[in-house]
Amino acid sequence: MNKFDKAYLKMAQEWAQLSYCKRKQVGALIVKDRMIISDGYNGTPSGFENCCEDEEGKTHWYVLHAEANAILKLAASTQSAKGATLYLTLSPCKECSKLILQAGINRLVYINEYSDDDGISFLKNHGIEIIQISEYELKK
Repeated sequence: MNKFDKAYLKMAQEWAQLSYCKRKQVGALIVKDRMIISDGYNGTPSGFENCCEDEEGKTHWYVLHAEANAILKLAASTQSAKGATLYLTLSPCKECSKLILQAGINRLVYINEYSDDDGISFLKNHGIEIIQISEYELKK
């Protein structure tokens, strides 16, 4: 962990606040050579109503996770995530972990843990450097 890790995580927290999701707001930044090359937050696909949950408070199946949005945004650009660091406010799910690996991201720094840690296990087993920085450590 270094001072840049903390700074980028704090920025990801700010980015998360842009999400329209009520249940959970998640932010993501992809950084390469100390440059932010992509960003994302969880939400509905472009052109959809900005409503992430149904009337029972359950997240709609089509809501995109923050890291998926950041990776997809990057795919539409001329940049590459190969060798980049992904900063997340919430650790990735299994589905997003596959995208992270496939995108060539080799380092993940996150704050909170997702309810299922299979995504983190998958990334660790494939040589991705994983660092968790707690809210407490972030405020130091």
